[in-house]
Amino acid sequence: MKIIAGLGNPGTQNRMSRHNIGFQVVDRLAQTNHISIRTKRFNSLYGTGWIDRQQVILSKPTTFMNRSGETVKKITDFFNVGMENLVVVHDDLDLPFGNLRFKRRGGDGGHQGVRSIIERMGGNNFPRLKVGVGRPPQDMDPADYVLGIFDKTEQSQLDQILSRAVDSLIVMLLEGLEKAMNQFQRKG
Repeated sequence: MKIIAGLGNPGTQNRMSRHNIGFQVVDRLAQTNHISIRTKRFNSLYGTGWIDRQQVILSKPTTFMNRSGETVKKITDFFNVGMENLVVVHDDLDLPFGNLRFKRRGGDGGHQGVRSIIERMGGNNFPRLKVGVGRPPQDMDPADYVLGIFDKTEQSQLDQILSRAVDSLIVMLLEGLEKAMNQFQRKG
């Protein structure tokens, strides 16, 4: 069993923000695989189902981003899923918009949600899928940028990016992290 946790902030005002792309990827993965994310428990909305032969729990923490670890810890403990079977999907300022990057483990890279998960889980040995949202304009605070909505040009590309992220997660689940990295990560 794998838990895929998409990171974001609760509330309709945050739904289309750059910071919520983790939620959007998990929603698309659920839709593509007919998994209902409606169970409210563990400060999360989650659903269980199958992607081909892989049983999954898709989770969207309902805490704010910087408290995501509380939810992830509760759900992994309840379902007795170790860190190595947790996949976290989140936005990344250091990746160009639309680029995907898998990471096996490591630090938080300045991402408060990932930091919270590392602290609560007591380690960093869990894979992540980073979805690039690009850097803010030079005169803009990065926090304001990630909490802002995608511009019109980005919105026109979002559907394709979400589909690609879902495809990459499916390859990772069914064929392994190495295969997904080789197939979906752009160099540079």
